[in-house]
Amino acid sequence: MTARPLSDRMLAEQAQAFDAMLVHPFVRDLAADRLPDAAFDRYLLIEGAFVDTAIAIFGYAVAKACDLDDRRKLIGSLDGLAHGQMDYFRDAYAGRGLAPDPGLQADPRVAAFRDGMLAIARDGDFADILTAMFAAEWMYWTWCDAHRCARLADPIRQGWIDLHAAPEFQAQARWLRDRVDRIGTTLPEDRQTALIALFGHVQRLEVSFHDAAWSGAA
Repeated sequence: MTARPLSDRMLAEQAQAFDAMLVHPFVRDLAADRLPDAAFDRYLLIEGAFVDTAIAIFGYAVAKACDLDDRRKLIGSLDGLAHGQMDYFRDAYAGRGLAPDPGLQADPRVAAFRDGMLAIARDGDFADILTAMFAAEWMYWTWCDAHRCARLADPIRQGWIDLHAAPEFQAQARWLRDRVDRIGTTLPEDRQTALIALFGHVQRLEVSFHDAAWSGAA
């Protein structure tokens, strides 16, 4: 009998955590075009700052990868973060008149996500980093792909969904899933179990992070 792919196990065994993010009030209200401006502005500020952290996370992945093809793929991902995503946030900040807010970054839920994800990359191995990136990017792609036909009044909000539903982002999310599955075939059961738990941990960090954007109250 063929072993179940590790990514399938992650999504099945951590379905409660994954689904909690997909039905989060922030997701629901953004897709319905009723998210308050203040919540979206908070999100732009904390997510834009996190993309800068994600560059460091992918940098750790490049350093810890042993395969040249992996490194080439990850370098391409770094380019997408440093240009495509950072350019989106630069333009969004300018369009909405936003400036960095250190108080938002100090929110414990924001700090827990930022510092927790960076710690996984710094202290974990390549499999840990792949799992964390897969958890985040598969969630974003699933969410935005489900709402890719939304036509939001604000082009900045629409652009955010379009960015994460685009074929390029889908291809990266699928690469991460495939890579998790490949590495899973080389790992003993206890290590796979630990990675499944890590996948759920990242989803719970994401929920709290989006709580901070949606409610604004710690």
